[in-house]
Amino acid sequence: MTTIAPPRRRALDAAVDLLGTEGLRALTHGRVDERAGLPRGSTSNYFRTRTALLAGVSDELAARDLAALAAAPEPGSAADFVDMLCAGFAQATGPDRAATTARLALFLEASHDADLRGRVNRGRDALIDWGERMAGRLGAADARAAMLAVAGTYEGLLLHAIARHDPADPRPTLALVVDAALGPPR
Repeated sequence: MTTIAPPRRRALDAAVDLLGTEGLRALTHGRVDERAGLPRGSTSNYFRTRTALLAGVSDELAARDLAALAAAPEPGSAADFVDMLCAGFAQATGPDRAATTARLALFLEASHDADLRGRVNRGRDALIDWGERMAGRLGAADARAAMLAVAGTYEGLLLHAIARHDPADPRPTLALVVDAALGPPR
């Protein structure tokens, strides 16, 4: 038996996909309704303005990221952490490419929109907080700085993989940064 998602969920999924495959200009209430297979005007019932729609997409992407982290096994070593990052990178640039592209579009839009910037920052801060706890358990002398270095590198690699279609293997770079960020094993 196939379960049909509630209309709000369908609208958010369609908005993420539309933003990630066709860009920011394509993100309109009508286009989301069409992509989601919803009656005209449905998306605007949940997200009255374009600003609200962008906020909904940002919150949805942050929730997806946090759910993925909650479901992931905690790395027990630097090598496990690198493996986790590489698996996440493969997912983000493969099956979840549209969501990753949507996230990058939101980052750019956030530079012009203070409310969206706050939402994007809250999502990133939650990921950094998770990583800081994990880096501390793995022995980083300065767990926050370690995670900021790893996150910045990861985000830069993602940007190049998505925007430039850069096929470079992220493992050597991530391993170098993780090893440097965590410091020598204790």
